[in-house]
Amino acid sequence: MRQRQIYSVLIAAIVFIACNNRSNSSSTTTADSTIKETAKEPNLKEETVTYTARGVTMNGYVVYDATKEGKRPGVLVVHEWWGLNDYPKMRARKLAELGYIAMAVDMYGNGKTADNPDDAGKMAGPFYQDPQMAKARFDTALNKFKSYSQVDTNNLAAIGYCFGGGIVLNMARLGENLNGVVSFHGSLVGTPADKNLLKAKILVCHGAADQFVKPEEVARFKKQMDSIGADYTFKQYPNASHAFTNPNATPVGQKFKIPIAYNGAADSASWSDMKDFFAKIFR
Repeated sequence: MRQRQIYSVLIAAIVFIACNNRSNSSSTTTADSTIKETAKEPNLKEETVTYTARGVTMNGYVVYDATKEGKRPGVLVVHEWWGLNDYPKMRARKLAELGYIAMAVDMYGNGKTADNPDDAGKMAGPFYQDPQMAKARFDTALNKFKSYSQVDTNNLAAIGYCFGGGIVLNMARLGENLNGVVSFHGSLVGTPADKNLLKAKILVCHGAADQFVKPEEVARFKKQMDSIGADYTFKQYPNASHAFTNPNATPVGQKFKIPIAYNGAADSASWSDMKDFFAKIFR
């Protein structure tokens, strides 16, 4: 009889605990659902924007999170020598997902793109030879970008890839009024550095195995920056070649027999370094 009473008490305790656990679980699930319902998923608004620079029509691409209210830092994205194709637009969308408003710039005009190195080189060449022409087009894009009500004009940056990396470094050296610029596997040698012009902080994300940018160019760039006391950071990623952030680089490199390739580790690390850089330069 005594054993039956003990057994009944144990059964009752087990039932109570199980019911109580189910109640807590239900409560937690309800709370989680409420959080998911109230958290806003990004709603990216994408726009093609047209503007004119020195008689040339430019077709830029602007993207931002429409669920986010008020002004936010703005970031211009300058394309590789292939032109404004899907890759810089993808990067602009990723910036919008981080809470920025971004504009992928059409440096060549009329939305022109190249699908082979010969044509790309012909389109990119004039911008290396005439930095002021490049600045005029960049300035026009920047002014158009600043007309968006979402852009915090006190917090502006530019990032660029390959050709675009060289462009944003030149814009910084020419005195562009930006908080900072980030070059991803970009050319380093360009216009002379002038401490009276340089306003932007600089982050260079460079592949240690880049065969297009020679070690002597790296040394020359650092010497140039050091000579004027520039605020710059030079990041180098092991085993990363030219175009290491672009997932399409490997097949393109193989097709045209040029030393470019995607490197996932360097891509991830450099994007993280960019985010840390933005956290420092944006007020």
